[in-house]
Amino acid sequence: MAAFSYFTSSLEAWKMPNFTTFLDVNIHYFPVKRALVFPARNEYYTYRDLLNVVNRLGNGLKRLGVKKGDRVCVYLPSCPETLISYFATWRIGGVCVPANIILKKHEVTHIIRNSESSMVITNEQGYREVILPLKPEMPALRNVVIVGGKDIEGETVSWKSLVEESPSGLRAENCGFDDLCQLQYTAGTTGLPKSAMLTHGNWMAAVEAEGWVLGLSENDVYLGFYPMAHVGVSWGISVLKAGGTFIIMERFNLEEYLKLTAQYGVTVLSGMPPVLHTLVNSPPGTEDYFRTVRVVISGGGPLPQKVWEDFERRFRIPVANAYGLSETIVVGTAPSVTPKFTYLSKGYKSVGAPVGYCEVKIVDEKNPQEEKKPNEVGEIALRGPGVAKGYWRNPEATAEAFLLDGWFLTGDLGYLDEDGVLYVTDRKKDLIIMSGWNIYPAEVENVLLHHPKIADVAVFARYDERRGEIPAAAVVLKPGEKADEEDIISFARERLADYKVPRAIVFVDSIPRMGGWKTLRRVLREKYGGFPSK
Repeated sequence: MAAFSYFTSSLEAWKMPNFTTFLDVNIHYFPVKRALVFPARNEYYTYRDLLNVVNRLGNGLKRLGVKKGDRVCVYLPSCPETLISYFATWRIGGVCVPANIILKKHEVTHIIRNSESSMVITNEQGYREVILPLKPEMPALRNVVIVGGKDIEGETVSWKSLVEESPSGLRAENCGFDDLCQLQYTAGTTGLPKSAMLTHGNWMAAVEAEGWVLGLSENDVYLGFYPMAHVGVSWGISVLKAGGTFIIMERFNLEEYLKLTAQYGVTVLSGMPPVLHTLVNSPPGTEDYFRTVRVVISGGGPLPQKVWEDFERRFRIPVANAYGLSETIVVGTAPSVTPKFTYLSKGYKSVGAPVGYCEVKIVDEKNPQEEKKPNEVGEIALRGPGVAKGYWRNPEATAEAFLLDGWFLTGDLGYLDEDGVLYVTDRKKDLIIMSGWNIYPAEVENVLLHHPKIADVAVFARYDERRGEIPAAAVVLKPGEKADEEDIISFARERLADYKVPRAIVFVDSIPRMGGWKTLRRVLREKYGGFPSK
């Protein structure tokens, strides 16, 4: 018995993977091919260059004392150094802690303190404005690496010197499928963010699933503008795993987006509902920039049926409408509509069928042990190898969302049809409950977007003493258009059940969105909802 235990434990150790070993594999097949391109600085990395700098940074981090399991916070904009920092940290068995560069002092403080990061990799601005003033509040923080700056004796180490002074030979640390490699802080739309514990195995599941969704090969060129601090960077990493080329945009800009797509012969485009909406309403001739594009990704929020349909009819490019969360590394364990199976959009309405090793079911919101029947709305539950281990040092939240039988409760509402295809209705927390009626904001928004004068819209809850909550809509009109509240309410009343019709319209210049994509209904609710202060 003892001998058998020894054999099985030894076998498990022998099988332990490190996600970054795909970089070692790729240099055999694509050594001088461009892996990363950063047009903002007119620079690129071949696959050989990429592994070289990842190894040098990994050795530099080890020299600074980073050990297996140590947390390294990466507080940078979207640029090659961000991705290289992830790979280097994972490669030495460390745990990467992404922090979006748009976050402010108290948000970054929470992330670094909660994760107990021993190191921060940032730029000069991030160091001067955020990290330096907060260092006394971060007892675990020992080192700061500055990208684009010089060593400050006793305070920081420059990225340049750390990389140049470190050797390029580095074998990936022996890591397990369930070994932690990333703390992904959630968007934090309802208070301080929780941190999903992602593993090497989660990342392997994610790139395999995404590669299948997009049908990736070494011939693909991907243009990505998703913030690299978000798990949306996984699409770019999946392209790298396939041997393709990842073009990095720091942020979305329509003119640059079109120019780069044509210049680099992009085949796979990152997108999101607001971007597709912009393209649908773009001037004639925009199609000419997309001659090489074979698929556009959409995620980060519900894609309105009209926008989706109008986009595909105009551009004749299929949309991979993906559903996923930080806790599942997008479609690591989640459904998607794939370019080869566009009929699963069910008339531009669904987020498709499970991919990879994903399981999906709909459960009762109050009793997750009770499974809903087809076409009944409930909470979406997912199970598979892309699901995170739980929330970092938050056993209460972990127990609430990660069930013992492997199912993850997403907090999203939706339903499965008779074919097992998933439809997302809304976030559970965005649900509006008026006199016992459940109102799903996305459904109302889909209707209002058909109004000829409306450019953008978000539906949110407004306080009502008698009914608890009533639906209200923040509306952005198209340039030069005029409309009044009654015009829009009448339009909705002709197309929706009475209880779903917005009771109030607020005209705004823009809809608040996190990172330009996730609708912040909480902001609208706080500003225009009129709820009593607690």
